[in-house]
Amino acid sequence: MKLLFATQNKHKAKELDLLVPDAISILSLNDIGCTAEIAETGNSFEENAKIKADWVRKKYGLDCFADDSGLEIEALGGAPGIYSARYGGPERDMEKNIQKVWDKLQGHSNTRAWFRTVFYLHLEGKEYVFRGRVEGSIVFEKRGENGFGYDPIFVPKGYRETFAELGDTIKNKIGHRALATQSLLKVLSR
Repeated sequence: MKLLFATQNKHKAKELDLLVPDAISILSLNDIGCTAEIAETGNSFEENAKIKADWVRKKYGLDCFADDSGLEIEALGGAPGIYSARYGGPERDMEKNIQKVWDKLQGHSNTRAWFRTVFYLHLEGKEYVFRGRVEGSIVFEKRGENGFGYDPIFVPKGYRETFAELGDTIKNKIGHRALATQSLLKVLSR
């Protein structure tokens, strides 16, 4: 089975490819030659995931799924949230994004945070929504070499290491996309 993941983010595509069994081949927008920037104009992860999946379904007529994911920090009222990729500016520079998180958290003792993802799936004329969330906290130093995005500053609940220190094996068991993928796979295996 081939399934189109409506993303151009190579890190997300690689992560999903590791999460699904070999019988399922995940294709990204890059794999089908789509370089269009799909505007994320929604006000929630759900809306943005649906916008991307609907756009791909309409343009290419393919079964597909899209996600919108981000980091939410309790002391910042849920920010960066849907703006996670461009929190530090439109250039999507993760160093600037992380620095802005640290700057905004200065003076806060509450570093509770969570990663959240929403998948929106078009499959054989039906639509599905899947969610994943992992609780944790923010640290004020980058730690680890694995992962991407905010992984070097996020420590999942029950661990002392950041996602970037824990690596793919652990992240792909407890992470937000891993949890949403488990629900996605239940539908795909029907």
